[in-house]
Amino acid sequence: MNTPLTLIVGLGNPGNQYDHTRHNIGFDFVDALARQSGAGWKLDGKYQAELCKTHIAGQDVWLMKPLTFMNLSGTSVGRFVQFYKLGLDQMLVAHDELDLPPGVARLKLGGGHGGHNGLRNIIANLGNQKNFYRLRLGIGHPGDAGAVVNYVLSKPSPDDRIRMERAIDATLDQTPLIVPGHWQKAMNHLHQFRVE
Repeated sequence: MNTPLTLIVGLGNPGNQYDHTRHNIGFDFVDALARQSGAGWKLDGKYQAELCKTHIAGQDVWLMKPLTFMNLSGTSVGRFVQFYKLGLDQMLVAHDELDLPPGVARLKLGGGHGGHNGLRNIIANLGNQKNFYRLRLGIGHPGDAGAVVNYVLSKPSPDDRIRMERAIDATLDQTPLIVPGHWQKAMNHLHQFRVE
């Protein structure tokens, strides 16, 4: 039996200086999802996040943007999951992925944090549980580990921005499958998509 999603989290950093940087592609995804479904964001101090409740494919779904800065994203996510007693299979976390090129989006269940500090903090706040869904949105790699911090906190080139937006759009097309839990079908479609 498929378990529908209850919570979709987009990871990023709050503040205008971080808008549309590579690290904020998770925010960009949930913003696009909110726009598509005509839902608006509200600040929620209890969870230190912006939240919006929407309806997708017959399901009520919460969208979340933690406002704790990336490295403490788990504070917001952990509180929400605990309060609503969510199963990990009811949550999808959208985040930037250095190991995928711009224009590629991949769905994944479980695994480690891969050095991503937002995922690392979420896993820690969930009691070291990792078995939640992830949406990995490719941003590419600068080629030098020492350049990663500046790279992720900077804005992509215009061409890469177009590729990243197309990957977001391709994922939005699959949300009617993703939200009700039809993961294999969604993966089959999404994993064939790539912007050249």
